[in-house]
Amino acid sequence: MSLSKEAARSALRARGLRATPPRVAVLVLLAGAERPLSFSEVLEQLGPTDWDPATTFRNLVKLREAGLAPVVSRAEGLDRYAYARAPQDAHQHPHFVCDDCGRVECLPAALTATLAMAGPWAASIEGAEVQLKGACPDCRAGGGR
Repeated sequence: MSLSKEAARSALRARGLRATPPRVAVLVLLAGAERPLSFSEVLEQLGPTDWDPATTFRNLVKLREAGLAPVVSRAEGLDRYAYARAPQDAHQHPHFVCDDCGRVECLPAALTATLAMAGPWAASIEGAEVQLKGACPDCRAGGGR
């Protein structure tokens, strides 16, 4: 999903945040990403900027606290962020973690559809983080990243 700079500014203001250029850039990047991104991946994809990496990290933290960029994966000890349109958009679906290149990809929610249930475990299952590990298609084909 893409997000214009103006839409990013509006989303930030709606959550009580100032719409600074670094914050807008990070939010637009996350909204356009096809998969959750780590801090280092955000830096890499932003490319050269007029601000330092610490500013980018602080903005990721602010976006997470505001509910705009929740941490959706902690595979391999790295927080990975995704854009959330609304507070209830928790990016709750399974992810695949590549053991070779470390890439984290979103997988279809249909993989966990059979885990839906009622009873005492329902809320726990619904809020659980599901991650599959193995070699991604690129690494299996020998291409890697």
